[in-house]
Amino acid sequence: MHLLAIFLGLVFAWSLVSKRFERSLLTAPIAFTAAGILLALLAPSGEVSHASQAQLLGIAEVGLVLLLFADASHADLRVLRSSRSLPLRLLALGMPLTIALGALGAILLFPGMSLWEAGILAAILAPTDAGLGQVIVNHPRVPAKIRQALNAEAGLNDGLSVPFLLFFMAVVEQQLADAAASAQPSLLSFLWEQLGLGALLGIGIGWGGGKLLGFAHRRGAIAAAWQPLGVVVLPLLCLLASEELHASMFIAAFVGGLAVQRGFEHAPKHAVEFTESWGQLFNLSVFFLFGLILPLAIPHLEIRHIAYALASLTVVRMLPVAIALVGARLDRSTILFTGWFGPRGLASIVLGLVYLEEQLRTSSENDLRLAVIATVMLSIFLHGMSAAPGAALYARRVQRLAPEAPERAEI
Repeated sequence: MHLLAIFLGLVFAWSLVSKRFERSLLTAPIAFTAAGILLALLAPSGEVSHASQAQLLGIAEVGLVLLLFADASHADLRVLRSSRSLPLRLLALGMPLTIALGALGAILLFPGMSLWEAGILAAILAPTDAGLGQVIVNHPRVPAKIRQALNAEAGLNDGLSVPFLLFFMAVVEQQLADAAASAQPSLLSFLWEQLGLGALLGIGIGWGGGKLLGFAHRRGAIAAAWQPLGVVVLPLLCLLASEELHASMFIAAFVGGLAVQRGFEHAPKHAVEFTESWGQLFNLSVFFLFGLILPLAIPHLEIRHIAYALASLTVVRMLPVAIALVGARLDRSTILFTGWFGPRGLASIVLGLVYLEEQLRTSSENDLRLAVIATVMLSIFLHGMSAAPGAALYARRVQRLAPEAPERAEI
C-alpha cells in the first residue's frame, strides 16, 4: 500500500474543505490522526508499511523546525515586547514546575520508575504545541497578548525541554553503565550547548540571512519567485548548523524566525507562508503516521497510562501556570484558558522519538512510551475539539471584563 500516495490524497481532499472546518470541532491533526487509525484498522495485516523510527524522527524534526521559524517570523514583536512578562513567567517558572510535577506524578503512578526516568517522561511532555490550537492563535477576538504569549511559549518550550531531557537521559545511561557519580554530566554545560548556542545560531542565521534578503530586495536583485525559497532555506540552515554543533535546533529555529524580522523587515507575506505551508505538510504527515501506530499501542494501554495522560493535560499543566501567573493581575478565566490550552503534539512526538533512538532499554521504557502515546492521543482530540468553542467562550468573557483589565489593554 502506498502510504505516501494516500497521505497526499488526504492533503488534497482536506484542502478542498479546509475553510468549512476552520472553526469547527474537527481540526486537521484530528482528521489526519483518525485517517491513520482507520487505515491501520482496514488494511490487511502486514500491508501497511510503517516508517522506521529514524525516518519518522527526521520528518517530525523538519516539520517542527519549519513551523517554529514561520510562527516566530510573523509574530508581532510589538505585542511580544508589551507582554514579555507572560511568556517569561510561563517559561522561567511554569515550565520547571511542570517538569517537577510531571515527574512526581510519574513516580506515584508508575512505582517501578526511577526519579530520572520520571524526569525523562516529564521533559518529553512539558512542551506545548500551538499547532493543535491554531484556532486560538489566529482567533481575532482572543486578546493579542494572550495569543502571542501562548505562541511564544510553544515556540520556545520545546527547545528548553531538550537540555532537561538529555541531562536525565545521560544520568540514566550512566546509572545503567555503573559509571562513577563524579562523572555525572553538568546541566549548565547542557544549557549552554542547547540554549545559548542555539539562540546564537538563530540570531546569526536569521538576522544575517534576513539582512542579505532585505538588501537584495531593496536593490531589486531578487526575483519575487525566489523570495520564498530564500526564506525557507534559513530554518533548514538552523537545523543543519544545530546538528553539527549539538545545539537545540528548535531554539535556533524560533529565535531565527524572530531575528529574520529585524533583518528583512518587509519580508513579503507569501514568503513566510511558503515556509509555513511546508512545515504544515510535514506536521500533518507526523500525525498521520502517529495514527497508524495507535491501533498497535491502544490494546496495551492501562488505566494508569490514561490517568497519567489526563493528569498531564490538567493539573500538571494548569497548576504551574496558575502559580507562574500570580501577580499578573489576570482574570481567573484567562489563567484557566492559558492553563488548559497547553496541548501536547509534535514536540512531544519528536522528543519521545529522540529518547527511543537512544535505546536505553530501561525497565520502565514501555510505561514511558505508552504514557507519551496516551497523552498525545488525548491531547489531539481534547484540545482540538475544545479549541474553537473554548476560544469563543473566552472571547465573550473578555468582553465583559473592565476596560482597565490587562487583557483589554491596547498594544
